[in-house]
Amino acid sequence: MHILQPKHTKLKPDEIQILLKKYNISLGQLPKIKSDDHAVPENAVKGDILKIERKEEDKVIVYYRVVA
Repeated sequence: MHILQPKHTKLKPDEIQILLKKYNISLGQLPKIKSDDHAVPENAVKGDILKIERKEEDKVIVYYRVVA
């Protein structure tokens, strides 16, 4: 992982359920990221959800993507 690349972490099943309930969405409504993207962790497979943490100035912005 490059120092300028945002942190990508794979969510656990219980974290996925909390996320989907919090935003009242389904798995299919999340934006997608290709499995061959260099930022995707090696242990991630199709259907996994990634939490992407991007640092901007003094705050952290969080994005979620489903591996496609």
